[in-house]
Amino acid sequence: MDASTWIAIYLPLFILFFIIVPQQNSMAVAARRIHAKRRAKEVTNETLVKYVGKSCMISAGSYGVNTVGRIVSINENWIEVETKKGATELVNADYVQSIKIVEK
Repeated sequence: MDASTWIAIYLPLFILFFIIVPQQNSMAVAARRIHAKRRAKEVTNETLVKYVGKSCMISAGSYGVNTVGRIVSINENWIEVETKKGATELVNADYVQSIKIVEK
């Protein structure tokens, strides 16, 4: 067998076993880590109850939602916020990344 035959036969196998398969395994491990972190940082309603009646800024981070107003109530995973304009907004607590108390 000459060199071109060896390359034609073994180069695809080399690429498959030493490049593609390890890359897929590392991506699967990274996805499991991200899922574990999200599961560990869930906000519970008991944590949010102490903010009822206070003026807060609620941020959902990369989702682009920033809500400023007074928290009226918390039901299941929804936070009811009354804004300065008198409108009522509902924010899903699963997507909340931070809550800051706004001093008046």
